[in-house]
Amino acid sequence: MSKIIGRKQEIEELNNLYDSGKPEFVAIYGRRRVGKTFLVKELFQNKMAFYHSGVSPFDKERKIGMKDQLDAFYSSLTQQGLDESHCPKTWSEAFLMLGQLLDQINDGRRQVIFIDELPWMDTPRSKFMVAFEHFWNTWGAWRDRVMLIVCGSATSWMLDNLINNKGGLYDRLTWQIKLSPFTIAESKAFFEMKGIALSDYDIVEAYMIFGGIPYYLNYFQKGKSLAQNIDLLLFAKNAKLKMEFQRLFGSLFINPDDYISTVKLLARRHTGYTREELTKSLGINPGGSFTKMLETLAASDFIAHYHPFGRSKKEIRYKLTDCFCKFYLHFIEDQHITDPTFWQRNQNMPTINAWRGLSFEQVCFQHIRQIKRALGVENVASTESAWIVRSDDDHNGAQIDMLIVRDDRVVNLCEMKFISKEYEPTAEDEMKLRARIATLQEHLSFKQVVHLTLVTTVGLKPNAHSGVIQQTITLGSLFT
Repeated sequence: MSKIIGRKQEIEELNNLYDSGKPEFVAIYGRRRVGKTFLVKELFQNKMAFYHSGVSPFDKERKIGMKDQLDAFYSSLTQQGLDESHCPKTWSEAFLMLGQLLDQINDGRRQVIFIDELPWMDTPRSKFMVAFEHFWNTWGAWRDRVMLIVCGSATSWMLDNLINNKGGLYDRLTWQIKLSPFTIAESKAFFEMKGIALSDYDIVEAYMIFGGIPYYLNYFQKGKSLAQNIDLLLFAKNAKLKMEFQRLFGSLFINPDDYISTVKLLARRHTGYTREELTKSLGINPGGSFTKMLETLAASDFIAHYHPFGRSKKEIRYKLTDCFCKFYLHFIEDQHITDPTFWQRNQNMPTINAWRGLSFEQVCFQHIRQIKRALGVENVASTESAWIVRSDDDHNGAQIDMLIVRDDRVVNLCEMKFISKEYEPTAEDEMKLRARIATLQEHLSFKQVVHLTLVTTVGLKPNAHSGVIQQTITLGSLFT
């Protein structure tokens, strides 16, 4: 029985490539800890002709260089069938040996070659890419039995050297896969597979913290509550993930300081920053290197960009979307919390409840498809964004959690409520909601209509003030 949760599209694509009957060169990239290695090893564990993983260059004891990488590669070759002779001195020689091994063990069946953490193998002055390109162009691309799969968490390297390569590997990739974090539904399936009992409410809160990253969810302990697991992973004396933020960026980027500074700045404002605001606040030159950094963070699912409703399309805003980074920077970085049971003791603290509200909005943005499906408009084109209107002499101000502006001339004004009971609007709530609808309607054409949509945990309690709400979506819809 397969241990793979979700990943249905990726599994179908990889199986189709395996059965294609021609040479395939596949690159898989995505955020560190998202499960790239697990997917490939689990899917092809009995079909792999050769496997190797680059040596991490982030060894605190010493600097990892070309010789270390070649030693490790040679060790993989000999362990998997190559007769021992001598360690290669160049990557050209190393890949020649790989070709010899694969020809030697060829039995006519498909040969899956899996090289993990490929970016780590490209050390300075090693001419790794020259040799790798030559290996594929002169050996792999000429053998119908070969399926080469490479992975890497260093997204910038993967994009520059493989996905967008303009040199010897230009247009040579036959497929690329970006692996994203689990959805809420996949997170639930993961917990169920491990026998961990959590309510849907708790699974959503876990998602607000760990963001559907399998590596983090795998640390959860059976028989413990969500709060107990959060304390064990983040607040206990030897918490498994207490240093994860530093390790995460340190293992992805050789010079991580600018990336960390950008992420920390974005964590300060829920609605994000414009490019100009970012460069001004960070004191960074707004040139190509900054553009590349933003693209890398977005490709790694740390940040996202959007066009605020009613603003020029040139006014792009960037916001932090990685749940783990947001939680870490809010509750752990520089907070000096020493209580190993902090989360268990402070469940109803106002700052935690406020964090839940904002984090639930982010989770909803990450599950737009599920929300649209619940509305019955999954196939209607739309754009989504938050909207903040500052008051002036002519207009009232308003802050709207999410707008879904649909091509069928309906605009869903979404109110998110992460609460432990049914939402029961008061007279004051109704007045505020009607004011938001009126403010939004002022910015729409006469052909568009506003539907106030409640996205909440349990549901809506009907009363004299609930009629303003057109549709209600509960947690169950997010788990589809």
